[in-house]
Amino acid sequence: MSKAFASQADLDDKKTTFEQLSPHCWAYTAEGDPNSGVIIGEKFIMVSDATATPAMAQDLIKHIRTVSDKPIKYVLLTHYHAVRVLGASAYVAEGATEVIASRGTYELIVERGAQDMQSEMERFPRLFRGADSVPGLTWPTLVVGDGKPGRQGSLEVDLGGVKVSIWHPGPGHTRGDTIAWVEEEKVLFSGDLVEYEAGVYTGDAQLEEWPATLEALRALGAEYIVPGRGEAMKGNADVNKALDYTKRWVTTLFQAGKEAAAAGMDLKTAMAHTRKSMDPVFGHVFIYEHCLPFDVSRAYDEAQGIKNPRIWTAERDKEMWSALQA
Repeated sequence: MSKAFASQADLDDKKTTFEQLSPHCWAYTAEGDPNSGVIIGEKFIMVSDATATPAMAQDLIKHIRTVSDKPIKYVLLTHYHAVRVLGASAYVAEGATEVIASRGTYELIVERGAQDMQSEMERFPRLFRGADSVPGLTWPTLVVGDGKPGRQGSLEVDLGGVKVSIWHPGPGHTRGDTIAWVEEEKVLFSGDLVEYEAGVYTGDAQLEEWPATLEALRALGAEYIVPGRGEAMKGNADVNKALDYTKRWVTTLFQAGKEAAAAGMDLKTAMAHTRKSMDPVFGHVFIYEHCLPFDVSRAYDEAQGIKNPRIWTAERDKEMWSALQA
């Protein structure tokens, strides 16, 4: 019997938490659902990851308004996935004038944003409540860097009493991942480059490079991290636990993909092979069964030399699901 497609059977609401981490930084988390970060200055506010729809963004805005009435001037897209970006238009009424993304993220929106929007809406019906409030693709108004990893070409934003550095640290979850770093308070907003005790979606990943990007983040010495999914981590030891968790997922998955490709396995056999190493460690976590087929497909492709991930469409999603989750 086939499992329900992706997260179509996951319809129970998650409890959201709005938690202050440092004098200016907050985490908006939701029991394994996508997180957002908030940085509140004396003049302006920045939101990192906008939620999936303008309707769903209202809950985050409501939480922000319990602690500040300042304009939410900046919206940061840590990457291009629809579940992170399509809520951006809700912040215009709250003062937003800039939507920030890396060069790589902008290019991915151009290349595959429309297909990803349809694909994700069908995978995650609960996360796209109020989808009719989405006006279309979210486009950045401010593009950071030239696509090369590292702090050269980074953007520094002064919110009043707190400065935020934004740059592309390297490929991983996508080729355009972008972080926000509040150095004075040692708070890192990582997007889906880092997860903790939740599925690590790698369907559009650069698996070979991802571990090095995680080590670049580790070198920052963060005391707090708002990961893409999972609880906000407090203290450098727990930050490293989240980095280690993500690195273990990525390296275990890619090793299995390389073994499957080298042995000439077909994709369904590669899935069974990957489960042997992944299920005992990660099988209990949120959205594991959703992520794994997409992850195995990408690991198998990359192991065979396909460096630019193939575009996921709603049709391809369902064909793959039928083949691997039967």
